[in-house]
Order: sequence, then C-alpha cells, then structure tokens
Amino acid sequence: MARVVVIGGGFAGMASAARLAKLGHEVTLVEQMSQLGGAMGVVEKDGFTWDAGPSATLLPAVVRDLFRKTGRPLEREVDLVQQPIIRTHHFEDDTTVALPGSSRAAQIEALDGLGAGLGDQWAAYVEGFADDWEMIRRDFLERPWIPEIAAKETTSRIFTRDMLAKRLKKSFKDDRLRLLAAHPFVFEGHDARDVPAWMGMVSYVEQRFGAWTIDGGLGRLSGVLAQRLATRKVTVLLDTAVTDIVVREGRAVAVSTSAGEIDADVVVCASDPRRLPTMAERVRRTMPAIPPVVCHLGLTGDVPDLPPESVFHGDPMIVVRTGGTAPDGGKAVTLFGRGLLAEDIVLGLVRKGINLRPYVEVRVDRSPRTQVEQWGGSPMGVLWQGRGTLKERLSTTTPVPGVYAAGAHANPGAGIPFVGLSAALVAQEVGPA
Repeated sequence: MARVVVIGGGFAGMASAARLAKLGHEVTLVEQMSQLGGAMGVVEKDGFTWDAGPSATLLPAVVRDLFRKTGRPLEREVDLVQQPIIRTHHFEDDTTVALPGSSRAAQIEALDGLGAGLGDQWAAYVEGFADDWEMIRRDFLERPWIPEIAAKETTSRIFTRDMLAKRLKKSFKDDRLRLLAAHPFVFEGHDARDVPAWMGMVSYVEQRFGAWTIDGGLGRLSGVLAQRLATRKVTVLLDTAVTDIVVREGRAVAVSTSAGEIDADVVVCASDPRRLPTMAERVRRTMPAIPPVVCHLGLTGDVPDLPPESVFHGDPMIVVRTGGTAPDGGKAVTLFGRGLLAEDIVLGLVRKGINLRPYVEVRVDRSPRTQVEQWGGSPMGVLWQGRGTLKERLSTTTPVPGVYAAGAHANPGAGIPFVGLSAALVAQEVGPA
C-alpha cells in the first residue's frame, strides 16, 4: 500500500483519488478551496445555482467507467441525459444552425439548411477523423503515452505539422463551417493555427457519441464524487494550500502545505504545475489557455426560451448556456464572452438579438483572472502552441520520480472526457497496492 497525496480537488483530483483508493492505496486529497469540484463545481447565490464550468460532456463512457471502477455504477447515483442538440450556432449573416449529436444523417440535414451540399461537405470532414480517433484513442487516450511502444503511424499523426486552421481552409470554402469546426478550440482560448489538425477529431466524437449532461447541472457530479471519496475512505483536506512537492535524493517524498508536510510515496499533481516550484521549471515553455469572461444570471419573469447552448459568432463571441437550478418561476443562465468585450456582456448579447436585461434578478460576474485565482490555474489547461506543446506539457509520468500528472494541464488535455482519461492513466501507471 502506497501513501498517495493528490494535489487538487477538481474533477481530475477526485477521479484520481477515487481510482487509487479503490486500488488499495492510502489516499489523501488536498484542496485549497473550502469545497471540492473546482471548475466542475457549482456557483450559488440567492437560491440560484450554475455550473461553474462545463455544462455537458462528450464520451459519457469515461464518467461511467470511473464510477464502475470505484464502486456503484453512475446510474445508481445520477442519470446522464443526452442532449439532442449539441449547440446552436448564430452567424453574423443572420443564418443559424442547430448541430445535432450522435447522428451523421441528422448533421447532414442540419448543415444542408445553411446551403445545398454543405451537409455532405461536413460529413466528409468528420469522417476524415475516423482513423485518427482509432489510433489516438488506442495509443494516447487509453494508455499512457510511451513513444517507444506506440505505433509509428500514431506518433507521426500526433506530431504532425498540419494545423487545424490549414485543414479547415482545405476542407471548407464556407466560413460558417470553419467557425463550426473550430469553435470548441476558440471557446477554450486557442488559435486554430496552433492546434494540431488531429484535434479536429472532437467533431467526430460529437457526431458519434453526442453531448451529455445531468438534470440540474453537470456540477452535481462533484457532489456525487465527493460521496464516492468518503465511501473509499479518502482523507480530504479542504482550505489547505499546497506550496510545493518535497524531493529528497531525487524522489518525491512529501507534499508541503499550509498545514505542514504530508509524507507521500506517490504524488499526483492534479492542478496547475506552475504553482509548484518543483514542477514549474518542467513546464516553463508552456502557457495557460485563458478562460473566457463569465456572467451567471438568475432570471425571473417571462424569460425568452433558450436552447441548452447558443453560440453567437463575431467579435465578441458570446456563448449562452442554460442549466443549473432556480427558484420557482426562475431560470439560471450563464454567458461566456471572448474577443473584444468593449461593453457589458449582457448589453453585448442584446446587440446579438437576445435581451435578458429586464429579467435579471441575480448576477455573478467572474473575470478570467478571478477564475484562475480561485481555482489555482486555468481550467482550460495548456495553450496550444503547435505540435511542440505535447512535448512541453506534463505527461502521465513526470520528470520527477514519484510524481504523476492528471488534469487539464497534463496529457491528454482539458475537458471532462480528457481529464477523466488522465485520471485513469495515472491509476494504470501507479497500479494496485
């Protein structure tokens, strides 16, 4: 039995702790905030709750596997509900498309609504990632990345010089399809010119598996996971800041915290490594992807009917998500802003054609800086700066013996599915007690 200390109480930290405890290790999870969840938690005010970060997830099997491997199946706790429409895109030429998930035929029909033949163009683009998905899933997502044993073809694809923007320019003459395909990365703060082309397989995953959420908000998952940690007898230390990893004779032996040192045989870094002097030097060539401006709104009255997620393209780009919980007669809505926000984001949305101002009862604003300070790092992970990013950010095993990495700032990257996979990879590497 190893003494494991997990740094960070977000989804990556909780998932890693639960998996390692189920494998028989003595696990302590350390979190600087007063509650678990991080960017997968909830924001509460005056009876309203909002998802602090993501409101839906791709690859539901990742979450189901986590619960199945650590105890009771997920369905015994909460139900994942599929969203028929992943998101609705509003373009500056006043055209709109609602992008379905889990159906090639439905996507073709939806895109043909923008113009004859665009559906087939989109389908051909998505199908082009089928081989990428199978190779990268096998060698990069479902087992720790080890170049020496990975297939040469997989390695060449992962470290390609082909960037997503170039792929989109070749694939589409219609700018709206380019915006559609690049959106998941632009929303997270990346420039498509710096994102490897194979990451476009996100569109393939959306088409094949769809998007899933939980009634009342995806943030509910953090509460369920906290219960799972208690079941697995994980020691949870809240309001405890980690200041560094203690290394002696070339190996991690403890974690230094605001409450003193905690001895460890294994350390899992499930937070931004830049905050830890021992790890910061190892990632000095990387940069964080900056979160968007966030505005949580509690609305009352005859609120306009909104889909789960609406994207209003342009500068600024504004994303509107519904969800969370509200008192009777109310609705919880969150706005995200990217680009030139020269005015209040609610007013900016009015200029996009949606006026929520008369219905605002409660409001919580969160700047990018506020989010980073609260969570101890960007939930968007490491900024894509070309293919070299894969070599510069942390992998499952790190250059410091005894230290493993999970979460948005480690391979395979940010987002609930990838973060969940990173925790599974750490469990593989550490192994059973």
